[in-house]
Amino acid sequence: MTSRAFRETAKIGIIGGSGLYELLEDKKHVVLETPFGKTPRIEVGYVDGVKTAFLPRHAKPGSLKVSHAVPPSEINYRANVYGLRMLGIERIYSTNAVGSINTEISPGQFVIVDQLIDATKRRVGTFYDGKTRIRVNRDKVVSGVVHVDFTSPYCPELRGVLINCCKELGFGHRESGTYVCTEGPRFETPAEIIAYRTLGADVVGMTNYPECILARELSMCYASVAMSTNYAAGTGPKKITHEEVKEIFESNIDKVRTLLKRAIKFTPMERECDCVRALVGATA
Repeated sequence: MTSRAFRETAKIGIIGGSGLYELLEDKKHVVLETPFGKTPRIEVGYVDGVKTAFLPRHAKPGSLKVSHAVPPSEINYRANVYGLRMLGIERIYSTNAVGSINTEISPGQFVIVDQLIDATKRRVGTFYDGKTRIRVNRDKVVSGVVHVDFTSPYCPELRGVLINCCKELGFGHRESGTYVCTEGPRFETPAEIIAYRTLGADVVGMTNYPECILARELSMCYASVAMSTNYAAGTGPKKITHEEVKEIFESNIDKVRTLLKRAIKFTPMERECDCVRALVGATA
């Protein structure tokens, strides 16, 4: 079903790979037509009784088939994030495979990142181009130039939930870290990794930006479950392959599902973070 409606369907959204479909029960699917293009197939169902939506990041827009079809540099991030907002989503948990720049982070370990470096080259990183009127929810429309504060790129409230759940489950994790987002789809050179390490990056990936800023521009909460799948180029003893990244992530997918399931259960419905007030005083 394709829809243009703006409605309250669920409060929590997940963005990640197809291995997370099994989280949802009693699910239905929808493809949304947004001002920025079509979304991939979005599943809406329940996680232990909590209404939740799941969007497969790399799936082809407008298609009902779920596959790893779109490279990170070509994903329509604006359509994806806006589509979730159209469903009423207020809080997003994102899953990401990352490479470890910080060698203290071993493959298979979670990193609940708290800072971001944008090293992409040609991605559209805002909804607010000065011309387009953006409907933030059913009652609010924003237009013009908007300068959103990004001191805390990831929602502290959601990060706290993830950290507590990792502790309770006994999962190896780091409570903070800086994520550098590269353009992709190629992996990085050793020289680039040295530069990113100098800048303070702990992990490297290709998908957090612009997802996190787009969520903030719509007053949504966003937190990332980053899982190290490999040591970054020049850091480990061998070359990096997508096959290896996929293998490590899939071998840990049960842990990812368990963490998300518990996090959703303990996510407060009432938001007390600053994300909800992101647009206050931001319009030029």
